Amino acid sequence: MTVANPPLAVLVKGWPRLSETFIAQELVALEEAGLTFEIWSLRHPTDVKRHPLHDRLQARVRYLPEYLYQEPTRVWQARTAAQALPGYAEAYRIWRADLRRDPSRNRIRRFGQACVLAAEAPAEVLGFYAHFLHTPASVARYTAIMCGLPWSFSAHAKDIWTSPDWEISEKLSSQHHGATFGATCTAFGARHLQQMSDDPARIDLIYHGLDLTRFPKPPQRQWRQAQDPLKLMSVGRLVEKKGFDRLIAALALLPAELDWHWVHIGGGDLGNQLQDMARQAGIAQRITWRGACDQPEVIAEMRASDLFVLPSRVAADGDRDGLPNVLMEAASQLLPILSTPVSAIPEFIVSGTHGLLSKDDPEALSAAIQSLAQEPQQAATMAEAALQRLRRDFGMDPGIAQLVARLDAMLQGS
Repeated sequence: MTVANPPLAVLVKGWPRLSETFIAQELVALEEAGLTFEIWSLRHPTDVKRHPLHDRLQARVRYLPEYLYQEPTRVWQARTAAQALPGYAEAYRIWRADLRRDPSRNRIRRFGQACVLAAEAPAEVLGFYAHFLHTPASVARYTAIMCGLPWSFSAHAKDIWTSPDWEISEKLSSQHHGATFGATCTAFGARHLQQMSDDPARIDLIYHGLDLTRFPKPPQRQWRQAQDPLKLMSVGRLVEKKGFDRLIAALALLPAELDWHWVHIGGGDLGNQLQDMARQAGIAQRITWRGACDQPEVIAEMRASDLFVLPSRVAADGDRDGLPNVLMEAASQLLPILSTPVSAIPEFIVSGTHGLLSKDDPEALSAAIQSLAQEPQQAATMAEAALQRLRRDFGMDPGIAQLVARLDAMLQGS
């Protein structure tokens, strides 16, 4: 049953986003578990396509002003309304302290969006839940202070590793109007946040897991022979932390006698640069750049491939992956995996058992690809082990139950 004005407001950076299926999966599951909420998005969608998963969500989606100057009347009316709220002066004080340390347009936009949310959120709202610990959590925190309500967050990867320590610590401190609780999707990230919190118990490890009902059963694979062409694929945004520049360099090192082709799925700012790199390396004709694809297209490509490669690394600004859901999606289709031991990836893939984890330099990646190409039966054995691990330890339901309990307790003030 649809609730006209549900008690929970969920903040997201943008909705819908093809690259954030883990958020869509969680919100659909929360809804199906009986939780009612509205989505408040900080940005409008930019992806042309949608996943089928997005269409399953029943919650109303509302958009805050993406840039304050685009909706000046709405923003100023909201600011006037927010100033009448009992917590506005405290929220303004907190924001000014944040602005002194981060004098950016983004910080100003966060407060303006918080005023709009505080002014427009229905009176029935009892709490806020933000996906990502940086910008969405800031908007949720300022709004919650204005309204005198609790807030919480789910942290993932970039938001943990590129946010300043002072900001994370204050968002985790009861003395600074911190979150009632925070969830994060890796043990690696949970340990880091627990160390920064005044109460480690407020941080929960909740793996996203995978809703296997959304995926077809794995194909009856005809495992390639060592002499057959090798079909590689990757899914991920074309950004530094995904390591695709090093993968291109690794592919250029493969021996001439190995017949291979690589398919990449995903968008990103480095697309032109990486395609130029492939042309300069003389391997452009062996690569297909498919751009952003919906979930059925991704799964179809996984079922047609021989090896999934995700060469994640730590970017220069400290950004890194958490536990990418695409690794679990590849495992669901019995697709052998080559990745790197960055962040929480080893929490799912034990190298040599569930796939191979290589160093992220081109020589090591190239050697790992050749090893898997020459030993297809070893790759098949590891793929089967990864599928069994996924089914046994990384289902979605336990995490959703834990999150529902946390959110219910927050809304009930307990």
